[in-house]
Amino acid sequence: MRRHSIQSIIGILLLLSGLMMLPPALVSYLYQDQTHSAFLKSFAIQILLGGMLYLPVRQAQYDLRLRDGFLVVAVSWLTLCIGGSIPFLLLDNINISVVDAFFETVSGLTTTGATVLTQIDDLPRGIQFYRQQTQWFGGMGIIVLAVAVLPMLRVGGMQLFRAETPGPMKDSKLTPRITETAKALWLIYLGLTVACALAYWLAGMSGFDAISHAFSTVSIGGFSTHDSSIAWFNSPLIESIAMVFMVISGMNFALHFIAWRNATTLPYRQDAEVKVYLTLLLFAGVVVSAGLYLTSTFGSVGESMRYGLFQAVSFLTTTGYTTAPSYLWPGTLPVILMMMATIGGCAGSTGGGMKVMRVMMLYRQSVREIHHLIHPNATIPTKMGGKTISGKVMYAVWGFFFLYMASFAILSLLVTTTGVDPITAFSTVGASLANLGPAMGEAGENYASINDAAKVILAFAMLLGRLEIFTLLVLFTPAFWRD
Repeated sequence: MRRHSIQSIIGILLLLSGLMMLPPALVSYLYQDQTHSAFLKSFAIQILLGGMLYLPVRQAQYDLRLRDGFLVVAVSWLTLCIGGSIPFLLLDNINISVVDAFFETVSGLTTTGATVLTQIDDLPRGIQFYRQQTQWFGGMGIIVLAVAVLPMLRVGGMQLFRAETPGPMKDSKLTPRITETAKALWLIYLGLTVACALAYWLAGMSGFDAISHAFSTVSIGGFSTHDSSIAWFNSPLIESIAMVFMVISGMNFALHFIAWRNATTLPYRQDAEVKVYLTLLLFAGVVVSAGLYLTSTFGSVGESMRYGLFQAVSFLTTTGYTTAPSYLWPGTLPVILMMMATIGGCAGSTGGGMKVMRVMMLYRQSVREIHHLIHPNATIPTKMGGKTISGKVMYAVWGFFFLYMASFAILSLLVTTTGVDPITAFSTVGASLANLGPAMGEAGENYASINDAAKVILAFAMLLGRLEIFTLLVLFTPAFWRD
């Protein structure tokens, strides 16, 4: 392991984490809510620690191997989650334990959206803004941000990018250099955020709420400045804007880049994953809306469509916004929504879940096996977008699927052993792995009543889902630590 290079990167990321304390400190100062001192203290602590790690090894110029990239990503996320917990612990306005502070920070940075905080409407503006900001920075990944804005890293940026970027398509570059790729992604990400904030503001949100919700919409995070989430605004227009940007953010950002660079919508129209993604959104919206109407949950077809479609989009994209307590809906509707979240958004998006691309590959491989039973001597390739999928890729997808389901089963059992009832355990683990947030049972409203041991397990599940299983689990194999 290139210890000095890894130490250098972690030091720089702590410095970045410290700088993240300045915007909420400014917001706190502007609103005079008396929380800016906690953010400034957190800024000082992290700048000091980051400087102590970075300065002694700032001349290190060793190139990182892919294996080093996995370790840096995992350690960096853990470090940033711990560092991000500091302001919560320094705040006098809220009484929060160390575990709860860590859980809230992990949920924010992984864009999960599960919260242990209550009475969010009454929280100081600085805290509200900080929660939203963590999701925005976590949306495209702290590591990608570092590679984009800190070319002085002078290490193998591609190794970091491949280890952190969500989705199965990790080897493709949009531009020749990884720094330019990361910058391009962040410019698109920033542009979508500005457009979303402006749309929210024009639809009637205050400037503060518009910016805050744009952060969590484009990042597909789901945090809100209100306990009742988007339902607080009671505005079909705001809900429509949220759905549009959730759908856009759930698509592969590589497509956004190509479409923007060539000024054409052709990449979207030709992409097989986008077609399936939009079909799933429409299917889930129709099924949930029909279920709501047939069970008389809402009084009219219009209301059923309004709430059913929004929740379907929110869950499939793994955003986690709510306009109604869907965990209380009758029949199998909550289960259908959770299943949609397990699929998640497109590869290369800020969404969670297994990704539409992987589900498509699994489906097509399964169909191939059925056909092969009928025609055992036939050569039947598995194709995506007109291209044959290699056996290596399919093995990786099946391996991911197995590890995802095994992780779900094992972590659910561990959560039940802490005393959590089975429905709550299974739904919270599923929501955490998918980086969704909303769950069923005791966690239907929030995660405040969950015990500390379960929260630690769920925080691990969030990181596992955000780093797409392999990146984190590879660290637990003996072979990884052998030279």
